[in-house]
Amino acid sequence: MQPYNWLETINVTEEMLNKTDHRLPIIWISALDCTGCKEAFTRSFEPSSLDAILNFISLEYSELLSVASGFQVEEHKETIFEKYKGQYVLAVEGGIPGSDEFLMIAGKSVREEIIQAAKNAKAVIAVGSCSAWGGITSAGSNPTNSVDLRTLIPDDIPVALVPGCPPIPEVIVGTFLHIHFHGELPELDKKLRPKAFYQTTVHMTCHRKPYFDQKLFAESYDDEGARKGYCLFKLGCKGPTAFNACESIVSERCISAGFTCIGCSEKNFWDKGSFCGKKKK
Repeated sequence: MQPYNWLETINVTEEMLNKTDHRLPIIWISALDCTGCKEAFTRSFEPSSLDAILNFISLEYSELLSVASGFQVEEHKETIFEKYKGQYVLAVEGGIPGSDEFLMIAGKSVREEIIQAAKNAKAVIAVGSCSAWGGITSAGSNPTNSVDLRTLIPDDIPVALVPGCPPIPEVIVGTFLHIHFHGELPELDKKLRPKAFYQTTVHMTCHRKPYFDQKLFAESYDDEGARKGYCLFKLGCKGPTAFNACESIVSERCISAGFTCIGCSEKNFWDKGSFCGKKKK
């Protein structure tokens, strides 16, 4: 397997790299979330999050990552709407509650904050499965009545979904950088996910696939097959139906750790997935 090359993946030439004279402004709003997507963002390796922030993107607002807080950071956010009108990217993390009582930001509804921020955005990115599909906060009979980001955004505003729980760090950063270098969203699949990262199933690039082809499977997490690194399909692995770049980017993810893929990049995985090796009846 070839090492991951972010320049090649998002079609950036050395000439484009050397001509960069500005950074892409990003406003990152958190709805109902666990902050896992932001934590994933900070862990990008190729390129590193630090390199991305210093050279290519400018994280202008984040409730968690901004240095300022309170009225100062809220006032700064308002200036970005005007200063970079039509130029900034809005990133949204978390399911969006149907009622204001479940989440307010600086005394304002997070739903209204997102709608306002999206109006003059160059593009809107749903970061993580909660904003992409509604997430854990929309599972079962959850009282928040959460919805996905696409439900709120008008059709004339470019939207891309970067699902995962959390998404792969390099996928988050790679999507931002594609917009930075090319001035538009990357090519998307029919579910609005960047094709460069979601074009194949986890199974097709899985390092355990040779064992699947040989019909060598682990029957439990502590049997001889598991110790030998056999395929985890019989334990409920969702790799054959989950589109993501976990294995193709050579990230140390779930399967490398010896656990099955739970299909976290797919819609409603929290309600229909299999966990801990037990298949849902």
